[in-house]
Amino acid sequence: MSLGARARELAALQDDLRRAGYIAEPQLAAALLLMRELGRPLLLEGDAGVGKTEVAKVLATLLATRLIRLQCYEGLDAHSALYEWNYQRQLLAIKLLEHDERGIEQKEQDIFSERYLLKRPLLEAISGKQPAVLLIDEIDRADEAFEAFLLELLSDFQLSIPELGTVRATSRPLVVITSNGTRELSDALRRRCLYQYIDYPDYEKEFAIVRARAPEVAEALARQIVAFVQAVRRMDLRKRPGIAETLDWTAALLRLEVGVIDAAAAERILETLSALIKTRDDRAAFPREVVARLAAAC
Repeated sequence: MSLGARARELAALQDDLRRAGYIAEPQLAAALLLMRELGRPLLLEGDAGVGKTEVAKVLATLLATRLIRLQCYEGLDAHSALYEWNYQRQLLAIKLLEHDERGIEQKEQDIFSERYLLKRPLLEAISGKQPAVLLIDEIDRADEAFEAFLLELLSDFQLSIPELGTVRATSRPLVVITSNGTRELSDALRRRCLYQYIDYPDYEKEFAIVRARAPEVAEALARQIVAFVQAVRRMDLRKRPGIAETLDWTAALLRLEVGVIDAAAAERILETLSALIKTRDDRAAFPREVVARLAAAC
């Protein structure tokens, strides 16, 4: 493919993402194209709230396919992510098979068949007829043992179930893995993935996001909102507001009919900060005079 054709393809994808409400830099658009072309998972790293999860959501929308999400957490094990047996139905089947004259091996094959299998996200993602988007969200919250378990899926798109054997993918999902960087991921996982770091947006990108996601907001107010949030992020806070908080705060301002952000509106802005500032310590850093100063600078 020529450089010109590649540039047009990237620009077209960026336009598609924009229409779907996601503003993407060329680097991210290029990573998404490579993910589809090479069939490799895409690892997205960055602070919470910068839009990593949204990438998988909008990708599923653009491809008109299912989004299957595995939310990771401490203690997540393979069974919770892969499959479980429907024990109640199995017990009922065992009761009904008491007078069945078949051998034990045949009965076991019946009990441990797919009709008694409850598919969890990983198995569901490789079992569909149409390729889905598989989102493995916040992988850094799971432990290293679970991360190691994922390697078989990411390498060969197959999973091992002791009672059934190896289950190979009927369709290969597009895999998006996100990490907030709370722990270091293994080199083995990184080798299997394409990589993109997503940072907090600059002023112009965040303004474009607000205009795309909240088109009812006047342009002047949108610029003031973004300027205020950008100033807040430069403060020494425990949890800097992400894009989701910017959009929530925008909705709160509209709800309270705040049309201008200035020092005179400081009291009403204070009433909306629950949508923007999300920890007790950070909230204490915003007395009225600080809010008035930030608003006056917008």
